[in-house]
Amino acid sequence: MDELKNKSVLLDRESFGPLLPFIQDDRITDVDYNGTDLWLTDIHKVKVKADASFVTPKFLEVFINKVSMAVEQQFNPANPILEAESDELRITAVHETVTTTGRAFCIRKAPAVPRYNAVDLIRQGYCGQELLALLVNCVRTKMNFVICGDTGVGKTEFAKFLSGYIRPQDKVITIEDNPEWHYAELYPGNDCIAIKVRKEQGKAAERGNRTTMDYTNAIKTCLRLNPSWIMLSEARSKEAKSLLECWSTGVKGITTIHTDNVLKIPDRFLNMIQNSLDADRMVNDIYDFIDIGILLRMKEMPDGRSRRYIDQMCFFDRENGQNRAYMMVADGQVLPTEIPASMQKRMERAGVREPYVYDFWTGRERHA
Repeated sequence: MDELKNKSVLLDRESFGPLLPFIQDDRITDVDYNGTDLWLTDIHKVKVKADASFVTPKFLEVFINKVSMAVEQQFNPANPILEAESDELRITAVHETVTTTGRAFCIRKAPAVPRYNAVDLIRQGYCGQELLALLVNCVRTKMNFVICGDTGVGKTEFAKFLSGYIRPQDKVITIEDNPEWHYAELYPGNDCIAIKVRKEQGKAAERGNRTTMDYTNAIKTCLRLNPSWIMLSEARSKEAKSLLECWSTGVKGITTIHTDNVLKIPDRFLNMIQNSLDADRMVNDIYDFIDIGILLRMKEMPDGRSRRYIDQMCFFDRENGQNRAYMMVADGQVLPTEIPASMQKRMERAGVREPYVYDFWTGRERHA
């Protein structure tokens, strides 16, 4: 990483000073300073305290001042929160006037590297080979995915992994406020448009110095761009309705939400839509256009590492006027549930004859 850059921030290597080795280490995902201690978190969610002797008041002043100048934002008692981002980093600083522990900062890394591959997921017990094959075959069949779980379980990383099985010629549009998907960088040559949503839409519009849009407008814009897939980094609010409307046109997609059970996904979407007048119709649409729910969990192991795994997986289906959820995985165990007949027909039409079979071992696992 020669420099941290995009429209939001530009920092050279020297700006990070002694922090640079942590920024360059692909195993480290987070660098946090709480005013006294420096903590590092790795890809296994192991958190360790590092030597913080170099984080002097002078270093803090210089480093955060460079970030502040790069994004043209003030950082002082009147503006105590500073946020900056690049294609791979998100930096947040908090002024000492609003803390009792001193000036603090957090650097979160989202590099354009695939952290998951099929062989490692199977070997590490993320899920069994047959379940992973089923999910990949569901991507090949062009089904819609909703991935849920708590913060830090790797929802976006698993979504990125699944998106690797989309055909190169299928146009993918990613919609994010913080760059994490990196689809175009991970799969160069594939048809992709990356849309960035601005969290500061109102202020930015007033300044008139950049083009912005919210999630709902971004989804509606996507439909004019002839997409095959829409990847929404996270469904949080009213954009859930626009996403369902988009999926109703035949566009496919993957998104993530916060909930702790796949069976709560319909209610979670309904709450986000916030339109009681259309409640019954929207429930039917949810079962019509969301095909798969996946719940990810994280378990701390004796060696201090955290193991991520698929705890639940289900098919949502609406057939003969009935809404049903077919639980395929519960408590991390594959259940003896038959794949819904409608899903089997879709797979057969897509050329998937054996839903639980996929060759991950010959190097031909992508874009089969």
